Amino acid sequence: GRQVLARQAQIAGDGHQQIIEVMRNAARQLAYGLHFLRLAQLDFEDLPLGTRFRTIGRTITESDIVNFIGCTGMVEVLFTNTEYLKHQSTIKQRIAPAVLVYAFSEGLLIQSVLQGTGIAFLGAEWTVHAPVAAGDTVHVEVEVIESRLTSKGKGLVRTRNDVRKQDGTLAATYTPLRMIERR
Repeated sequence: GRQVLARQAQIAGDGHQQIIEVMRNAARQLAYGLHFLRLAQLDFEDLPLGTRFRTIGRTITESDIVNFIGCTGMVEVLFTNTEYLKHQSTIKQRIAPAVLVYAFSEGLLIQSVLQGTGIAFLGAEWTVHAPVAAGDTVHVEVEVIESRLTSKGKGLVRTRNDVRKQDGTLAATYTPLRMIERR
């Protein structure tokens, strides 16, 4: 890893901006072995079977949880009563509803790659593995597990989306099927 970075920095020469970009790209690839997404637009042709990428992270705040509960009416004591959490629950911190985690995960994907290319969300299976609490930062690691055309020539892409917390804990997994624009 270090030899590759040193070689790429040497190739970049004295151009400060070029060195920064080479180091940034090499560090991204070394850090996770995945592509990091910046705002981009991925068409069906950009998503062949086996493609992997990772979204940016998003910290779930206390305000996020309170606002989500207020707008959805999910007034379960696990989400609304800190005294209950302190004295009666096995969970001692304010946790986020799983559907909030799902919604934020989808938001991370949409703002990263699906702007203008997603035609339809066709369904998904969702499994929760661990709670997400206020203060946790989540990101989504995505792998294309199905990529095919419909009989009418539209692109269908199914991904396996692993929602991970800042420490690498797998919080949830879901496998959405989407219709995606073609070029």
